[in-house]
Amino acid sequence: MNTDFFIDLLHQVKEFENSEAYKPHSNVEDFRLWLNDQKYRKESPTKLFKNEQHQVSFTENEICKQVLLLGRYSRQLIRKGLNNFPELANEEFTYLYRLKDEPNLTKIQLIERNGHEKQTGTQIIKRLLEYGLIEEKNDSEDKRSKRLNLTEKGEDYFHRSVKKVNMTSRILAGKLENQEKAELLELLRKLNDFHSHVYSEYKSFDIDKILEISVS
Repeated sequence: MNTDFFIDLLHQVKEFENSEAYKPHSNVEDFRLWLNDQKYRKESPTKLFKNEQHQVSFTENEICKQVLLLGRYSRQLIRKGLNNFPELANEEFTYLYRLKDEPNLTKIQLIERNGHEKQTGTQIIKRLLEYGLIEEKNDSEDKRSKRLNLTEKGEDYFHRSVKKVNMTSRILAGKLENQEKAELLELLRKLNDFHSHVYSEYKSFDIDKILEISVS
């Protein structure tokens, strides 16, 4: 039996216990995820691509990685926060909240406000209609179009779930100071404005053309 392996394992467990990832109720799965994260941090995109003789911009790739990870963490937290509202646990809550903020949107407007493809957005709207959380009516100016609004049930779900959403938002902001939050928000809005423009104006373009537009 290789005792060095067990000694190394004990050292790893000790590091895990001293890390921010460790909680009193942590289990083997939490330890495994922590190990995976440590390995991932060592294998940065720059190192990986250099090994394969590819040119890479570390900063842009690191931004991409962090945005993707934050997206995954946020989805997990939102599902936990909306555990008592299964009808809202995926993307549905963003549509419900958008309609609360902007009533009487058309289906296309609502989908575009949420940055989705038409097929994905249509399915989300269909589910909300089936749940009785929103209702549709004919557009007075364009009979081919439908306008969407919250139902009484939808209003009730909004008011009952908003506390949980606020709790989730506080957790997502982490331990940032108020000034850091303000700075991050400014940068995120700037980045989101860019991608909103790309989404609305160039979503049918291929990636090479979008890159050309981005750096011009």
